[in-house]
Amino acid sequence: MLEKILSTDRALFLTLNGLHTSWLDTLMYWTSNDLVWLPLFVFVLFLVIKTFRWKTITVIVGVAIMIIVSDQLSNLVKNDVKRLRPSHKPEIAARVHTVKEYRGGEFGYYSAHASNHFALAVFLIVLFQKRYRYLYLLMIGWAGVTTYTRIYLGVHYPLDVLSGAAAGCLLGWFTGRITIYLFSLQRQGINQA
Repeated sequence: MLEKILSTDRALFLTLNGLHTSWLDTLMYWTSNDLVWLPLFVFVLFLVIKTFRWKTITVIVGVAIMIIVSDQLSNLVKNDVKRLRPSHKPEIAARVHTVKEYRGGEFGYYSAHASNHFALAVFLIVLFQKRYRYLYLLMIGWAGVTTYTRIYLGVHYPLDVLSGAAAGCLLGWFTGRITIYLFSLQRQGINQA
């Protein structure tokens, strides 16, 4: 059963990775870089400050802890599972399309990019769900595009990014709920003072 799943995953990867053009190479390479998304991050920070004012520090600390946990959990799983990235897998490496000779680290399951981006997206959706109802489209779109670039660049199988996205969604939801709970405790503390 596992071999069938991995075989399907490999075939899907080769199909998706094979859909490349020179202009997309540059776009996907830069889309995968977090610095390109700096204007989005600044916009989101503006919304956080506008909405939560002095509680912004709670949000920033929550995001920092969440991303550290997301990233390190991914690394723990990668070092335990030891699934070679497509760009490092001898049987298919010659067929893998890479960009600017970027191949990533040796192991790829599961994707830290997917986990980190979906964690942040879901965290923000949880925080803003009642205020900015359509923000979820922007956040999920951003996380989805960034995650797809990892397949395009040849450094992750679809299962790597789907697993990373699932882990990130759970972590983002959990962190968002904790942050909302902390807001209620802060509110109670102010009302009692």
